[in-house]
Amino acid sequence: MEQVIEQIEERIKEVGFSGVVYARNEDDVVIKSAAGFANRAEEIKNNIHTSFGIASGCKVFTAIAICQLIERGLVSFQSTIGECFKVPFPHFDNEVTVHQLLTHTSGIQDYFDEETMDDYEALWLDTPAYTVTEPKDFLPLFQDGKMKFAPGERFAYNNAGFIVLGLIVEEITGESFTDYVAANIFSPCGMHDSGYFPLDALPKNTAKGYIDFEDGSWKTNVYSIPKVGGPDGGAYVTAPDMIKFWEGLINGKLVSKAIVHRLLTSHVHVKDNTYYGYGIWIEMNEDEVMKYYVMGYDPGVSFESAYYPSTDFMVAIPSNKEKGPYKLLKTLEEEWGMNE
Repeated sequence: MEQVIEQIEERIKEVGFSGVVYARNEDDVVIKSAAGFANRAEEIKNNIHTSFGIASGCKVFTAIAICQLIERGLVSFQSTIGECFKVPFPHFDNEVTVHQLLTHTSGIQDYFDEETMDDYEALWLDTPAYTVTEPKDFLPLFQDGKMKFAPGERFAYNNAGFIVLGLIVEEITGESFTDYVAANIFSPCGMHDSGYFPLDALPKNTAKGYIDFEDGSWKTNVYSIPKVGGPDGGAYVTAPDMIKFWEGLINGKLVSKAIVHRLLTSHVHVKDNTYYGYGIWIEMNEDEVMKYYVMGYDPGVSFESAYYPSTDFMVAIPSNKEKGPYKLLKTLEEEWGMNE
């Protein structure tokens, strides 16, 4: 164990990591390490309980919110956007299903198409990021778009699909999406330090996101991502809270074991050994699940978190820089032999 911790500490220094590495094996926390600054200007250091933005790492919260409504009989996996959604999408196929939205196989136009676009920050030149505070604010970015391919044809990572899912949650419950997640996912799991915090009013012990430049200068990401996160990403969580989330999900605190099984099923093949469930990535070795994981990368944000079912090992690595968690996760997997 000491050798693994030493290896991680060396890797943290090598990559200039800013964030937290937190790992739990069964009931024991085996690694908890914090590095870098939550606030560089004031030189306030990150600590184990600092909250970090996790970008798309929270798509799984949206998937669970939908699954909870399905369990209550208020919608189904085969419900279509034409049936359960009043907002018009003039060029979308109204037969797109909830299942297809959850698995990135809907074919609807994305507001940020990762197959053709690579500068997320550029999105907010015409639509200022500080005006985006709830799911409906994303609609002008994709509502009039055309279908990219026929529903169910293939996998294509799609942020807009999760915005639509969040809007469905709001339409069915009458609550704001962020309030719903706080009450029905964060609270049952005991994630008391997590939330959808506005960038210009971050609470105490929350890390600002930093964008670094080659000349050594930097800026915060306050104008580079939406002011408030939503269904496709942007929540803030602590590393310990993320472990509480995995525990709550696996132990049936959020949805029934039957729905957990469906959420964790490999519904679509992405590439090589990578598959996708509902809001969760899955790595397979033939018929065996090696890990379930979520990840998120935005300007000033990077995040990796995984659950390894064969060992009950859970890891959360949030960062307020754009790089670092992936390399640290791979180091952990190598040291623990979890990728063999």
